[in-house]
Amino acid sequence: MHRVRVLIADDHTLVRQGLRSLLQAESDIEIVGEAETGRQAVQLAASLRPDVVLMDIAMPLLSGLEATRQIVKRVPSSRVLILSSYSDDEYVHQLAEAGGAGYLLKQSTYTDVVRAIREATKGNAFFSPAISKRLSNHYRETIARGTPVRKSTDLLTSRETEVLQLIAEGAGNKQIAAELGISIKTVERHRQRLMHKLDIHDVAGLTRYAISKGLVETSAAAPKTVLQSS
Repeated sequence: MHRVRVLIADDHTLVRQGLRSLLQAESDIEIVGEAETGRQAVQLAASLRPDVVLMDIAMPLLSGLEATRQIVKRVPSSRVLILSSYSDDEYVHQLAEAGGAGYLLKQSTYTDVVRAIREATKGNAFFSPAISKRLSNHYRETIARGTPVRKSTDLLTSRETEVLQLIAEGAGNKQIAAELGISIKTVERHRQRLMHKLDIHDVAGLTRYAISKGLVETSAAAPKTVLQSS
């Protein structure tokens, strides 16, 4: 019997342990790894090539949505299921753009999570019932195909999105350069480009934008004093 190989990505240890404990009790599911940041999730997906990735939407260093986008591109055989506390249409819309396989609320039942994993391996999309009621057929079909939808309004490159999230989390240029393995001058160029594209020219404004797009949670954003000193 083929076992579904699952990677769990969540920044809360208790959530990862809880999911592992529940899922490994299923005879057809195998947990192959755990990631606590979005960047680690991308790296582990590339090396482990799981069948399914359970991805928290609010991940440090790299958001769950951007991590999903990168995994879909680098490991197209892996299906990504988003886990979130938020049921906002904006997040579901962005999942469709990122190429994810489904969207589960963290309030979902264990049965729904298991069913979502099994449906994902069949190439089907799965959504928590509350979301499914609102979801248009267009997005159901798009997500079922696992094809990222790119629109002209998707202004930022993946690298600019990474820089934006790190800025919103309070990292300075030197920290961002070290995290991404690029020069400080390159970080400065990315910062200028994303400010120009978004027509937002202060860190507080960039942080509000990042929060509105689900890149960071309000609680994870840099405090006001950091924002002003950046």
